[in-house]
Amino acid sequence: MSESNKIAVIGGGAAGFFAAVNTARLNSSLDVTIFEKSREPLSKVRISGGGRCNVTHQCFDPEVMAKAYPRGSKALRWAFEQFQPKDTVRWFEERNVELKTESDGRMFPTTDDSATIINCLHDEAKRNNVKINLRSRIDSIKQNDTGRYKLEIRNNGSKLFDAVVVATGGSNRLKHYRWLKDLGHSIVEPVPSLFTFNFKNPIFEDLSGISVADCSVEIEGTSFSHTGPILITHWGFSAPAVLKTSAWAARYLHEQDYQFTIQVNWLYPQNEQEVRHQLDELRKYNAKKTAAKQDQFTIPKRLWTRFLELADISENRRWAELSNKQIHDLAHQLTNASYEIEGKTTYKEEFVTSGGVPLDEINMGTMESKKLSNLYFAGEILNIDGITGGYNFQSAWTTGWIAAQDIGGS
Repeated sequence: MSESNKIAVIGGGAAGFFAAVNTARLNSSLDVTIFEKSREPLSKVRISGGGRCNVTHQCFDPEVMAKAYPRGSKALRWAFEQFQPKDTVRWFEERNVELKTESDGRMFPTTDDSATIINCLHDEAKRNNVKINLRSRIDSIKQNDTGRYKLEIRNNGSKLFDAVVVATGGSNRLKHYRWLKDLGHSIVEPVPSLFTFNFKNPIFEDLSGISVADCSVEIEGTSFSHTGPILITHWGFSAPAVLKTSAWAARYLHEQDYQFTIQVNWLYPQNEQEVRHQLDELRKYNAKKTAAKQDQFTIPKRLWTRFLELADISENRRWAELSNKQIHDLAHQLTNASYEIEGKTTYKEEFVTSGGVPLDEINMGTMESKKLSNLYFAGEILNIDGITGGYNFQSAWTTGWIAAQDIGGS
């Protein structure tokens, strides 16, 4: 880019901000403007991780990191060679923002406050003279005969820019991508990813808030199966085991209209046969104790009592009095129970879309469009999505960084 060139970044989220501030930092002669349609930029950063901001994930091996993305894994494998979680940590540390790692690998600011990340990005924008135009919706974008881009800004006329970064995030509505199709790009139909499962059977309705740390969730009739915690909610099932399954199966579940059956092993990695053996041991050595009392399984007491009920076992019945059928049914409830899922609920802190601009239309080494020069993409507008745990922010930082290197460094 030559001196005084004007750069437009459409979208004031993580990817847009990161692209903008790094472009301006690399080339101070560039005139960089962020256009954000809402009144608050970085809103998703603010609510992420319960307001703490799950900045990234502590995985410093690009090959392993890339495996956390149901869509975009292959392309991100090489993108992470340019900018990966280790680089994200360093970037924020250089700006006096320390990150910490939790037991599951998620990384947060040590302040446990998303405002720390937001303030850092705003300070960087101010330091590098990045302009931020709020409530500025872009209605259309067209390339003129000179190669510049004309942006129609709602209620504010039109402006010309030498390069444009599209970082508008994901949307479940295909119509929101129409203006990109007008530029010649195709769009992979957007569908939700990262959502909880609605379970309308009332068997767990009074157990909302109970969680089990080590479980497996499998979608019947498919190979989609993931492990991790499960949380019982008012509407069904949530937590990482469910969210990971929803991410990998996002497009399949959309085709099923979110009507499907899951099998849950509440005692993963033990299988039904192993659990049946342990129950037999309880019947043998805990003979005089009631079924409500056991120390073999890490199941919360109220949930354990519910499993006894589902196996037609009174909690006051002694272990010695349980029949083989009751032992068999209880083992099945604990390790291989089926639940009919009827619908989904968006996971409010991690709203993610599967779909967007296909990666084969993007030069992933620069994030520039293969169809139009000086048109770049970053973040979730691309057909990239990761599982929960900081992965989606990392792909935003990475793609924003790569775009900035090409625009600001050239």
